[in-house]
Amino acid sequence: MTINFGGLTALKTVSFQVEKGEIFSIIGPNGAGKTTIFNCVCRFYDLDHGKMIMKGKDITRIRPHQVPDFGIARTFQNIELFVNTTVLDNLLLGRHRHRKTNVFQDALFLRRTREQAMKNREKAEEVIDFLDLQPYRDQIISSLPYGIQKIVELGRALTLEPELLLLDEPSSGMSVEETGDLAIWMRDIKDEMGITIILVEHDMSLVMDVSDRVMALDYGSVIGQGSPKEVQENPEVIKAYLGEDVEFTQS
Repeated sequence: MTINFGGLTALKTVSFQVEKGEIFSIIGPNGAGKTTIFNCVCRFYDLDHGKMIMKGKDITRIRPHQVPDFGIARTFQNIELFVNTTVLDNLLLGRHRHRKTNVFQDALFLRRTREQAMKNREKAEEVIDFLDLQPYRDQIISSLPYGIQKIVELGRALTLEPELLLLDEPSSGMSVEETGDLAIWMRDIKDEMGITIILVEHDMSLVMDVSDRVMALDYGSVIGQGSPKEVQENPEVIKAYLGEDVEFTQS
C-alpha cells in the first residue's frame, strides 16, 4: 500500500496479511499512518499503488458503501454516533446491511418487514447483553460518558455481523476497568464470534495482552512485524516508538 498526500508519503509500500480468526495490531507514533490504512480499507482514500484483497477478492476500487457488503465494519478514533438518538437506535443502524425489504414493504409494514424488524431487534439485544449495555439501552447518546459511547460504537459495528472488525483506538478515553472489559470482549469477539480483528491502539499493555501478531509503523513504513514478543524486542520499534531506554510491559 502506497498513498501520497501532496508531497507527503503517508504509506510507503506497506504490506501485511491478516489471517482469519486472529487479532492483528498496528502500532506506531502519531502520524505513522495507522488510521490511514483503515481509511484506505474503508475506501475513504484511494491508493496510489498497491492492492487490497479480502478473501481472494480485490476490494481496492470498490465504492465506500459496498465495504459492509464484504463483511467489514469499523469504529473510529473520534466517535461517530448519532448523539441525539438512543443507544438502541444506534445499534439498529448497524443492521442496515441486512435489509431485505423495499420502501413499499416498509411503508405497509408487511409480514416480511415485521419479521426483519424482529430479527434486527433480537441481534441488537444480543449485543446489548454481550457488552453489558442494559442500563443505557434507552438513553440518549449525548448524555452518556465518553467511555460508554466508545462501547456503543463497538456494539454498532458488531450488529453488522462483520467478518473483519477494524478498531481504531477503542480504549481511548476509557477507564482502567473499561479497558480491562474491552480486552475480554475482544478475545470473545475473536473466539466466540469468529470475527477477525485489526486493532490500532496506543495502549501497549492492551496490545501485548490481546494480539496474535503486531505490525509497527514509523513515517508510513513498516519497521517491525511479528509476534508481540518479537516486536517488543525489536530495537527499531523501541527506538522509533518509545525511545531508546523504554521497554514494553506485558500483562
